[in-house]
Amino acid sequence: MRRRRFLANLLAASGAVAGSALTGCGARQVTGGPGPAGLRARFVINPAARRWSEAGQALAGAARAAGYETGAGTKVTVSGLSAMTAAELNNGQTLLDVATPLARLAGDVEVVVVPGDSRFKDFEGFAAHLLAQPGATPLAGGPQGAPDHLLFGLIAKGIGADTRQVDYTGYPGSQEVVTALLSGKAAAATGVLAAWREGLARGRLRALAVSCAQRVPEVDAPTLLESGVRVDFTDWSAAFGPEGMPDESRDAAVRMCEDATSSTGWLAACRAAGWVSIPLGGDDFVLWLASEVERTRAVLHDLGLITSTRATTCRGRCGNGH
Repeated sequence: MRRRRFLANLLAASGAVAGSALTGCGARQVTGGPGPAGLRARFVINPAARRWSEAGQALAGAARAAGYETGAGTKVTVSGLSAMTAAELNNGQTLLDVATPLARLAGDVEVVVVPGDSRFKDFEGFAAHLLAQPGATPLAGGPQGAPDHLLFGLIAKGIGADTRQVDYTGYPGSQEVVTALLSGKAAAATGVLAAWREGLARGRLRALAVSCAQRVPEVDAPTLLESGVRVDFTDWSAAFGPEGMPDESRDAAVRMCEDATSSTGWLAACRAAGWVSIPLGGDDFVLWLASEVERTRAVLHDLGLITSTRATTCRGRCGNGH
């Protein structure tokens, strides 16, 4: 599949690229907290695209529960990994370039799954086959270049397999992925946990590993880290402000995100949605995001989806004021 097809499929799945992070849809307006000169800071929380609507609603609800009120004001946009990846595939500007990073919010856990009757009884058996025959281990997940594909690229690199030989087919939805698994077209797949719950419960699918650093209680599978692969991965969402956001407005927005994500309401929303809460705010988030951009570029290059990597420019506060 040519690169243009990669991008078209990814954009269809993500609904947005980095440049759209400042427009948003489905606004949730929240105000609260002391701002400059004793004024109350006001925020409008928008998802950058439909896929982040639930996260945007959860952030707005948690902010209200933390004492913030409805009103107009500074825009806070919820976006995430797939928007960043789409921008990289399009050689566009990253979220570091077109927005002000505020806080990481939550992540969808990805799971490596196989058919219930697969010859791969555990992750080690699957990894050994992928290492020995990367071109003869058909893999499946969401559209090429999307987070599912990134995860298989990271796994292949982590076990020392030839990443460019990985045989990956992208599908528009999880049902098509399940069909590919059960028909023998794919030996293994990745996707968010929510997509696999029914198949796992019925025994049609088995989980080999989860992508996050800690085990997931409802999934009988080790983490990738436990399995010897140095990968900690979630399909993350985060909050961003407008480009060139004044320090006072940025600090107030970071404080709002921290108040919201430390609330019991936020944790309850994460549990209900099946997310892991991974809050990280301010300068620490800027540094993490810069490293995530570099990791994403590297794996896209390893998979042959981009021809070169670019240096990341960490604009604004990068932990040392530069």
